[in-house]
Amino acid sequence: MEIVAALFVIVLAVVADFFWFDVDRKRWGWMKKWTKVQRAMFLTGLVTISFIVYLGMSIY
Repeated sequence: MEIVAALFVIVLAVVADFFWFDVDRKRWGWMKKWTKVQRAMFLTGLVTISFIVYLGMSIY
């Protein structure tokens, strides 16, 4: 259950930062000309890598 909660928090943080907190497009503005598919692939990869790092750090 901890893993599901961690994954939920990571996904929520990335989505909230992308859609809500970064209204001026200062952090994510460099992706302005990307297609929606490219953005989705990047954000999915970011969430996946964050989750793998979390798992790796929780094991040791």
